[in-house]
Amino acid sequence: MAFRAFFAVPADRFTNSEGQHTNAIHGFTSMLLTMVRQLQPTHIAVAFDLSGPTFRSEEYTEYKGGRAETPEEFSGQIEYIQKVLETLNIPWITVEGFEADDIIATGSMLAEQAGADTVVVSGDRDAFQLISENTHVLYPTKGISEIPPRTASDIEEKYGVGPDRYRHVAALVGESADNLPGVPKVGPKTAAKWINQYGDLQGVIDHADDIGGKVGENLRAHLDDVRRNFRLNELKRDIELPLSFAQMERNEPDLEAMDKLFDELEFNRIRERVRADLVETEPEPEIEIPERRDIVTPDDLKNLLGSKGTAVALTLETDYRAGDVVFLATREAVGSVRLEQADSDLSGALADALKDRGDDLLVSHLKELVRSLREVGYELPDTGRDLALEAFVLRPGARGYSPQELAAEFTTYDFGAKPKKPTAAALKKESDEVREKNTAADLDRFAASAWLMHDVAEAVSARLAEHEWATTILKDIEVPLTHVLLAMETNGIAMDVQELDTLQDAFQAEIDTAQRNADQVVGEAVKLSSPKQLQTVLFETLDLPKTRKISSGYTTDASSLQELMTKLEPGTKGHDFMGYLLRYREFSKLQQFVTGLKDATTASNRVHTTFGQTTAATGRLSSINPNLQNIPVRTSEGKRIRNSFVCGPGYQTLLTADYSQIEMRIMAHLSQDEGLIEAYESGEDLHRFVGSQVFGVDPEDVTSEMRAKVKAMSYGLAYGLSSYGLSKQLNISVDEARGLMSNYFKRFGAVRTYLREVVDEAKKVGYTETMFGRRRYLPDLDSSNRQVRDNAERAALNAPIQGSAADIIKIAMLGVHRRLQEEKLETRMVLQIHDELILEVAEGEYDAAEAILREEMSTAVKLRVPLEVQVGHGRSWNDAAH
Repeated sequence: MAFRAFFAVPADRFTNSEGQHTNAIHGFTSMLLTMVRQLQPTHIAVAFDLSGPTFRSEEYTEYKGGRAETPEEFSGQIEYIQKVLETLNIPWITVEGFEADDIIATGSMLAEQAGADTVVVSGDRDAFQLISENTHVLYPTKGISEIPPRTASDIEEKYGVGPDRYRHVAALVGESADNLPGVPKVGPKTAAKWINQYGDLQGVIDHADDIGGKVGENLRAHLDDVRRNFRLNELKRDIELPLSFAQMERNEPDLEAMDKLFDELEFNRIRERVRADLVETEPEPEIEIPERRDIVTPDDLKNLLGSKGTAVALTLETDYRAGDVVFLATREAVGSVRLEQADSDLSGALADALKDRGDDLLVSHLKELVRSLREVGYELPDTGRDLALEAFVLRPGARGYSPQELAAEFTTYDFGAKPKKPTAAALKKESDEVREKNTAADLDRFAASAWLMHDVAEAVSARLAEHEWATTILKDIEVPLTHVLLAMETNGIAMDVQELDTLQDAFQAEIDTAQRNADQVVGEAVKLSSPKQLQTVLFETLDLPKTRKISSGYTTDASSLQELMTKLEPGTKGHDFMGYLLRYREFSKLQQFVTGLKDATTASNRVHTTFGQTTAATGRLSSINPNLQNIPVRTSEGKRIRNSFVCGPGYQTLLTADYSQIEMRIMAHLSQDEGLIEAYESGEDLHRFVGSQVFGVDPEDVTSEMRAKVKAMSYGLAYGLSSYGLSKQLNISVDEARGLMSNYFKRFGAVRTYLREVVDEAKKVGYTETMFGRRRYLPDLDSSNRQVRDNAERAALNAPIQGSAADIIKIAMLGVHRRLQEEKLETRMVLQIHDELILEVAEGEYDAAEAILREEMSTAVKLRVPLEVQVGHGRSWNDAAH
């Protein structure tokens, strides 16, 4: 298992500062902890081979003789694994003259005699002979994470015989890993057929003369080998072990010794797993939620809230049956107000209570809550404590930060299975009594999550006290930004509705034309939006090359069809049809986007998007309802859509500004690469400068194609782009892509060093950091699943760069907002998209607004290279492009 761990976890990523490779140690320990967590054993022991001779090698000197030499990087790791086991108080066993498999077999016999259910984890198929009613085998087939249990029926299905006769088949077939040659031309199927026909191996030997053909001849010629194999592959179940079954009982680890050893090995996160998986903890007392109160009068509300200054958790939920419901929870009580049933007295009392709340309010997603309450007629100050935002800064990338999700993470309360959404038909059939019962159950669930916000607040406060960096990020960036974003969302941006109508018609015309032309190519009407019909037309009617196989046939997803298009000869029916299909899809998507914009436009012809602070793990802002980050940047259609975002009545112009190549500037700053720094300081076009270095030509001789290649590569490196990925992106060979990257790193070596160090440091400490200290924890960096680990490494590469860019634009936004207020200007910030800020400029304030925008954006942070800000203005967002 240690050897499997060695090959599953890359050696070059796990080395301590003394040069000792630690990948097998880490992988083995991780696998062992996973087994303990999943199986919760009462007893545990680990067996090892010794390097000396065994009774098998004494009988057959070639036993295991064909094995490759042990890799140098593996040396010393077994000894460290044994040291790890000692600190974990898990016994490890060796027995002179016997193999680990014999120790395991004897141990499992001792366990069976003690009446225990036993699990053997082994990478040796000989262990299959141990399978019984009480002994199970986990045999790894892929890496060290996927270890399915093998049952007697599994063995019979795969090998044609039960576990009790597996070694009979193995004796005939041989075992290459042990250098035990079998009968030539006899595989598992033939061997199983013989065993089943004659009862067992001895029966096969007794009837060897009855077996005809070449295989019978081979059997008779190798009977001595078969008998020897059968003797050697039997696991001994009666050897004398240095400890009893009782001495294998689980004990608490020696945490002090473990920490000292893990310090030497430079293991960090895995020690937390040891504490979680091996240390017995007292079960948490069951949490009892106060009975929910129905608040129907002002006095009910007053009695629940108590005196001013009492901490109150507030949530707003929409129930399938009760509609919008406000939940209010103090430490002692929790109540619900069904807004649709509230009379004017209760509504007034609730409005007054909400207006009076301040920092004593505990909420999730404060900004969104303020807007949601405003939509149902209540004003809430944006001064409460946003636990979603605090939890996000501490641990970005969680599935969500709703009250229930926060309670699930920070408390031990078990909500049970989430109730299914009732169908309209089911709701219609409910009697009043059943309806009220179901409503009460749903509201009790929401009430529990509201009341638990107090426990969440305490848990989050404790974590913040341990992480000063998170407190700083919240205080200096995220919390003040909430108020700025709320103002921007409230302002919205004006829309040219007539332009949207024109776009909708134009895009529909393109869709109709593409559909008509596609029908003509195949000579029949085709529903281009139907994957099933497309599969028939593409792969049967037109007989085009097959895409990736999926359960319903062959995929028609966007990336697969784009790749298919590159394989088709221009002028062919297939190429023509694909062209119309892709155009249909492109304009259908644009049409949907424009329709979404129209639907989101209010009566005052403005769109109010919602900015998400807790969506992107890197800290970047997101945009929803509608998502304005989806607008194509460089296409003519994207420009037409941006043309519908305009300056509203009473304002002079839209003013836009964005950072030029901010991520590459951050790369230059963090890597301290002299070549990149020189390019920016000289004012030379970066990609032309890099192109001249990579291709070995003068800057003026860098073609547009060369520039495009190095631009894609420069940005791709920060996202962990491989030579294969670059080849696909640029449609060049892998060798050419590899050469490009090689030349790049020859000229910009500090970039390579920085990228390597980022991942190495993240593996050591478990997280990455932005320039401002924002952390992103990446527990999957030591995953045994290669794909998961590779994704985590890519995240480790881009998190510091993307996260720093996100922090910089946020700091700029805070500066711009503050200056606009300080100088008492009517100009206002209305949008932030990627690295771009958009202001709606009041009459006569353009010069002042532009100066503020330039100053605050260019001085948001001091880098080793200049921060370049590009500014433009015009009636529409497109006109203001720069």
